[in-house]
Amino acid sequence: MAYAAFRSIGAYAPEKILTNQELSEMVDTSDEWIVKRTGIKERRIAAKDETTSDMGVKAAALAIERSGIEKKDIDMLICATISPDYFCMPSTATIISSKLGLNNVTAFDISAACTGFVYILSIAKAFIEAGMKKNILIVGAEKLSAITDYTDRGTCILFGDGAGAAIISATEDKSEAIIDIHTGADGTFADLLMTPNGGSGSAHDSLDQEASSCFMQMKGNETFKVAVRTLTKDVVDILQTNNIKSEDINHFVPHQANYRIIKAVGDALAMKEEQVVLTVAKYGNTSGASIPMAINEVYESGDLKAGELMLLDAFGGGLTWGSALVPFSPLK
Repeated sequence: MAYAAFRSIGAYAPEKILTNQELSEMVDTSDEWIVKRTGIKERRIAAKDETTSDMGVKAAALAIERSGIEKKDIDMLICATISPDYFCMPSTATIISSKLGLNNVTAFDISAACTGFVYILSIAKAFIEAGMKKNILIVGAEKLSAITDYTDRGTCILFGDGAGAAIISATEDKSEAIIDIHTGADGTFADLLMTPNGGSGSAHDSLDQEASSCFMQMKGNETFKVAVRTLTKDVVDILQTNNIKSEDINHFVPHQANYRIIKAVGDALAMKEEQVVLTVAKYGNTSGASIPMAINEVYESGDLKAGELMLLDAFGGGLTWGSALVPFSPLK
């Protein structure tokens, strides 16, 4: 039987840093106010001519280089993004594949907001276990600055740009295998976090309307409450289902949306401080890129070792959520 192994990680963050102090000169806020409510101190902003696919390519190239797998052996590419290069088509995945020289491979995008990376991880696992693919490149990439309203204090303080990527490969060694992935969604909460960007449900009547409707909109307090409740339940469920205890987790890698959410979930799981991966202060919320960027931080610090168990946990617009139990299984 084929199993799916998490072989490598890579990430990219733009050079430009947008600090809380700079934001306080744009909207009615302050460094103290932002840090107290979110834990965010700064976020990265892509250059004007830097696209989501550009960032995805840089993260993907690093993941491929670290994987020990030949680029020609990659047979699928999935991209999670809510800030694609183009609305509807072509998909950002096809653009990334072209820029990487990966021709004639299956390539498509998915939209699951901040849960995107967990969703594409589950898709890659399914394709490999079904015997349909052998080496899958998954990419979470976002240029959220392009869909952020910098006059809206409730959202502009939260979001940043970046990309992360991983190689998921077939293995016959069960000890290397991704253990389990849970995903879910509830569209009754769709209005808590959305981008009414002129799809068939809100067609544009004018260019002015088009411009204003392309920005993210969020009901912060309601989203916070649902996120803490949902994330805690989902993680408890996946641990219990697999008879794994909190102390068995080497790295708890939550979506980096808000420090208060991360702490609430970590406390509910009795996670120790050294188990919890935190990058929210440095990058803010990068949606589908958040989890792979956080994994990459642990990897580049030298703290992610072969065989160590990661618990991934995410929640995003849709509403969507997901968790995964993932051993780090680089090629020997």
